[in-house]
Amino acid sequence: MLVYSVVNELSIRRLPNKPDRAELPSDGLASGVEQSEPQPESEVMTAAPRPANRKTRAEQRAATLKTILDTSEELFAQLGYFGVTIKDVANRMGTHPALIHYYFDGNDAKKAMFDAVFERRVAYAVEARTAGLDAYEAEVGDRPTIEGALRAYYDSAFDVYMDDHDNWRSFGRIFAQVNNAPGYGAEMMDAYFDPLVLRLIGLLQKAKPDASPEDLFWSFQFTSGAYSLILSRTGRIDRLSSNLCKSDDFAAVRERFVTFMAGGFEALYNRRKGAK
Repeated sequence: MLVYSVVNELSIRRLPNKPDRAELPSDGLASGVEQSEPQPESEVMTAAPRPANRKTRAEQRAATLKTILDTSEELFAQLGYFGVTIKDVANRMGTHPALIHYYFDGNDAKKAMFDAVFERRVAYAVEARTAGLDAYEAEVGDRPTIEGALRAYYDSAFDVYMDDHDNWRSFGRIFAQVNNAPGYGAEMMDAYFDPLVLRLIGLLQKAKPDASPEDLFWSFQFTSGAYSLILSRTGRIDRLSSNLCKSDDFAAVRERFVTFMAGGFEALYNRRKGAK
């Protein structure tokens, strides 16, 4: 699955620079790997097969890296980028910080780890929204609507949070942090999502050819802000509504979100049109 492609890339990319296994901390996560010396070809041919429950070095590295990313993703979602340290991740895993530096050994290991957490999910997020826009354009051709375009962009995004496979809701909080912060991670939002946003704006403009581009961009900004608040799942709406509404109820959000936002787009358009 595309979601985990980054894990494989990272583990393969770092293999040439790995220290000897003896340098790794004995933490339990990096153990259990066969470390026998190379055997002559004749011995290799007659060696007993590896037990099914034993992992190869590559499999062990991939599993350990996934554990690091899962753990750090959960902590980043709870505490934010600046609230998490390498030591925090190691402590949560029950290992030594040296294990984290083994996989993220650059000048800023935490940033590299955060980038890896973000990038392993974002490929699928972009793919899902692209597929939604492709299908919608193929269906409507040159006759898009405001609500139809917004639904093509947002509905598939809400689907992954409804199902919450692979703990996507933790990533949702991280996405909201990055979308609302001018510092760390902003360049990744620009690189991955700006082309999609501009494509959406183009569809909205096609739906309302005489709409003000300024109104369209501001409308998207308002929509994006509301989307980020929803992904943050702060629990405030739970308290305000005495649990009538719940921050985790993405099905309820999906049912209402696009209809409400489309009404805002239409209202701005009609106000400007009526003022002429």
